[in-house]
Amino acid sequence: MIKYFVSFGLILCCAFSAQPNKAPVRILFVGNSLTYANNLPQLVTQVASKNDLNVKTEMLAYANYALEDHWNDGKLQKLIASGRFDYVVVQQGPSSQADGKAMLLDYGERIKSLCIKHRVQLAFYMVWPAYSNYKMFDGVIANYTLAATETNSILCPVGQVWKNHFEATQDFSYYGPDGFHPSLGGSQRAAEVIFESLKLQ
Repeated sequence: MIKYFVSFGLILCCAFSAQPNKAPVRILFVGNSLTYANNLPQLVTQVASKNDLNVKTEMLAYANYALEDHWNDGKLQKLIASGRFDYVVVQQGPSSQADGKAMLLDYGERIKSLCIKHRVQLAFYMVWPAYSNYKMFDGVIANYTLAATETNSILCPVGQVWKNHFEATQDFSYYGPDGFHPSLGGSQRAAEVIFESLKLQ
């Protein structure tokens, strides 16, 4: 069963798998349209349900937001401090360039410190460049990997998995019509990678 509701401008998606007697795993997704496209948190709960796991998710995601924007808003800090979550999965844009890299590292470190304080595991959801900027793929992969390594956090290497698939098949259908946001298939593959990376089983 999946429920959606909005509170104080916060997009919430709470999903429940079929095992009500098991303590749920609680995941907060923080990002932008690459997270809310196709309702990625819901897709992760569907993967979990297929693996007989009880998962609840909430999503804090706005168009064009970076981690700095979320930090400056202050909602992220309150949600982490609430004690409701076991994992926080964060993403911003591709971050292949110097300014994006600096923001990813700086605010990734701030979020990590808060997660440690509240006993939450931080994970970075590695995204991808637009198809028109395909040559920047290696920079995206390197910078998200560095952010996870520097903060001793979990890496969800969705971008790397996408790139491997593209190079092996020349099938670019993970991209949606605009050549940047994911198709439903792309989001479903992202959900599988995130589930596997969090090692919820």
